[in-house]
Amino acid sequence: MITRAELLKIVDSRNVCDEQVTHNTYLENMSFVNPLRPEYIVRPHNADEIQRIVKLANDRGTPLVPVSSGPLHFRGDTVPSLGGAIIVDLSGMKKIMYIDQVRRVAIVEPGVTFYELIPELKREGLRLNMPLLPRKSKSVVASMLEREPVIMPKYHWDIGDPLACVEVIFGNGEMFRTGQAAGPGTLEEQREAGGAQKEAAGPAQASLHRLIQGAQGTMGIVTWASFRCELLPRIEEPFLIGSSQLSKILEMLHWLVRLRLVNECFVLNCSNMSAILAREWPHDYHNLKDMMSNWILFFNLAGYDYLPEERVNYQIKDILDIAQRVGVEVTKAIGKVSANDILSVAQWPSEDPYWRLRYKGACHDIFFLTIYDRLPELVSTMFNTVDEAGYPATDLGIYLQPVVQGTSCHCEFNLFYDPEDPHEVDRIKLLSTNAIKRLMAKGAFFSRPYGESANIVVNRDAATLIALKKVKSFLDPNNIMNPGKLYS
Repeated sequence: MITRAELLKIVDSRNVCDEQVTHNTYLENMSFVNPLRPEYIVRPHNADEIQRIVKLANDRGTPLVPVSSGPLHFRGDTVPSLGGAIIVDLSGMKKIMYIDQVRRVAIVEPGVTFYELIPELKREGLRLNMPLLPRKSKSVVASMLEREPVIMPKYHWDIGDPLACVEVIFGNGEMFRTGQAAGPGTLEEQREAGGAQKEAAGPAQASLHRLIQGAQGTMGIVTWASFRCELLPRIEEPFLIGSSQLSKILEMLHWLVRLRLVNECFVLNCSNMSAILAREWPHDYHNLKDMMSNWILFFNLAGYDYLPEERVNYQIKDILDIAQRVGVEVTKAIGKVSANDILSVAQWPSEDPYWRLRYKGACHDIFFLTIYDRLPELVSTMFNTVDEAGYPATDLGIYLQPVVQGTSCHCEFNLFYDPEDPHEVDRIKLLSTNAIKRLMAKGAFFSRPYGESANIVVNRDAATLIALKKVKSFLDPNNIMNPGKLYS
């Protein structure tokens, strides 16, 4: 077991904590994982300190749990599963190391949040392809490592995008750089030679960043990451389409993304749209729900430096033609819900309180990947499951996000509940387990399983589980990195 004195040889006394009150802040989460109290919280501030901590943990057999986002946590992957663990808090590593407007790339440390990075990129004429309304304290690097879906599918070329290169301290204590950053030379020397740390594949043909993405900290600790950015538009024109028929929304969504006409593009049901836009609770929430269609498709058109008006005008004409064929109406507002308001909200992190917590105080998410053809059946399966569980179907939030150029879709169900009601907590927990099993039987692909559902998902494929454990044995032979999560 690592002692406090040993940690103080690596970081100063202000960055080692064993106070119960502080520990409770890290243990609070919206998942159903039963956390164990960590032995210490340690806050390194550079890669050298992280590497020394990892090597010391190997010598002492001490579990490490990396955390880079601030509270509140939702998925249970940042709380210890074993006793005697040390939480490695990376939130103090806040350097924005590099931004290049010409190459559209940025490099940041894991403590940098969306709220901190967006203004810095904007000053350089760049923007992020970001998830839908992340919380203010969410780490940009953590979001990319978790493969959270991004809201501009036309710039989403690979499931790992927009992540490019990373520097990682593997569980065996070795430092490694992936992609174009693997070398030769330092990052500065690579840039002087024309490199930009923008290509994710590498070294050689290997795409080793894929071993780290989605691993929930079980392979190593990332010290910085590079990612692709997009140019800020000169003009933008957002629109809405509302419908009671999911089939029409999906058909329109398919053509918008397939023809590369839109930037931001996603679908919300009326429950989620109301939770995001309501200001006075519960009055605004219920009023917005009553005036909206069951399904709302939001999309945004953009014009850049060259002929921006002409570009947007031809896009509008093409979209109106498609909408007429599909049988939907393109509008700038639905009731009191304005497309411009949604755009301004969607391009920034969520205001406090976090939108998922506004309705009842807590939210449990069920999400997976699928293809468009299966979505209606999967949505119907979820509605049947919540009905049987006695959960109000009108309270169920749904978010549909096309990914990887629209070749597939991220489908997310949001179960809002009162965390102070033990009966309701138990009901949501059972409902989640039943829903995941039923959705998997219908073809839902759970590529990012968390908590107790990870066992249900991962154990279905014995060959993949064996392969993952073998890779883990190479990179983290003493199983110190977040043991108890996923397959570890």
